Amino acid sequence: MVEKATITVIGEAMLELSRGEGDGWNLRYGGDVINTAVHLARSGDHVRLASALGADPMSAQLRSQWEAEGVDTSLLIAAQGQLPGLYAIETDATGERSFHYWRSEAAARRMFDLPESAAMVAQAAQSDLLYFSLITLAILPDAGREALLTLARKVKERGGKVAFDGNYRPRLWSDAATACHWRDRAIALCDIGLPTLADEVEMGEADDVADAAARWGAGEGREIVVKLGGDGCMVEGVVVPIPQKLTVIDSSGAGDAFNGGYLHARLAGASVADAALAGHRLAGWNIGRRGAIPAKDADAPY
Repeated sequence: MVEKATITVIGEAMLELSRGEGDGWNLRYGGDVINTAVHLARSGDHVRLASALGADPMSAQLRSQWEAEGVDTSLLIAAQGQLPGLYAIETDATGERSFHYWRSEAAARRMFDLPESAAMVAQAAQSDLLYFSLITLAILPDAGREALLTLARKVKERGGKVAFDGNYRPRLWSDAATACHWRDRAIALCDIGLPTLADEVEMGEADDVADAAARWGAGEGREIVVKLGGDGCMVEGVVVPIPQKLTVIDSSGAGDAFNGGYLHARLAGASVADAALAGHRLAGWNIGRRGAIPAKDADAPY
């Protein structure tokens, strides 16, 4: 029996408020890396969340929910006197989303600056795959960003791989140039790059999919998958379309679901084209339901 790869995702996981029926709100959880982690865990992978939460009852509830999904929380720091971040999400009639955040004092921002941080980093360095995003870098102070990139180097030095998603959220950065600086430093360390064309265009870094792929180093020893929204994705210079027409109920977490499906398939030995189709199927299921992480049902492609 082949031993499962150890995947570590690192970033911020938050409380999520989403509109229910009528005027009510539902309390769930979300955050780009935890979304992907849950999809990987549901697919049977060994995935650990590295981050910091509070030591409050809501943080404890979040931890128990992730554990129930199969996510390993042994690298999750419970920071005394801290609280998790919170965001509210609303969707319009077409399923497009808008967000409101309360995260400036979230515990995750201090994940590299706590008494337990050194032990977390030492364990995370033993990963077969380290996964993080530009949002992970955005929420950290500069010292934390340096610590994260150092961790990525350590993973690579011992033979592991690094996957990086270029999630760009302008409100988290002082300007696009700063975001580009840290994005480029992360790209230089990644083995698998998962940019979204719309993000690259918004940053002023690409006019089309070929520009985005080139910027991320496609053909230079990196595996680059450029996500194209409803038009599919491009991998190895070939556009892989979405296999069927989709009904969008809630676009939250679509890219995170794609990443989970893609990375799981690649770790299982699938070709990049087949992995892209797996990512499309999982993302398509996700956006046909409400919430960043819909409850698993009989149609879920796990």
